[in-house]
Amino acid sequence: MAAAWVLGTFIGMEGVAWLAHKYLMHGAMWFFHEDHHTHGPGFFEKNDAFFLIFAVPSAAGIMTGLMAGGDFKLWIGVGIAVYGLAYFLVHDVFIHQRFPWFKRTNNLYFMAIRKAHKVHHKHLGKEDGECFGMLYVPPKYFREAKRSLERRGA
Repeated sequence: MAAAWVLGTFIGMEGVAWLAHKYLMHGAMWFFHEDHHTHGPGFFEKNDAFFLIFAVPSAAGIMTGLMAGGDFKLWIGVGIAVYGLAYFLVHDVFIHQRFPWFKRTNNLYFMAIRKAHKVHHKHLGKEDGECFGMLYVPPKYFREAKRSLERRGA
């Protein structure tokens, strides 16, 4: 049952992240997200503060779940944490290359993620955004990634 809670939470977090990105980051909390689109100097961005929005409920779920003897709150907290790790690896490491770990890929899914995110970042303002998710990629970006792979002969 624990795995079901973790997996369900992980999947649900994509929707939570999409909503937070579209309505908070590109809305009332644009002040914190703007530097992510304009690429100011330095390694850290105000945008990194959003880590806390997800880390606090994750830690609270893990702690209260452990205090309750390992109930569902623990596994929800773990699911949020696993999504956070995936977000870090995909968004910060793979897409934005904040760490030089994964530079190139011929994987269709990862190429589609990168293409969708590039479209998101073509908008420098908070309006007219698109592609707010992280792991869900609209089908048109898979088609574009496939064409890129075919041109590369991969």
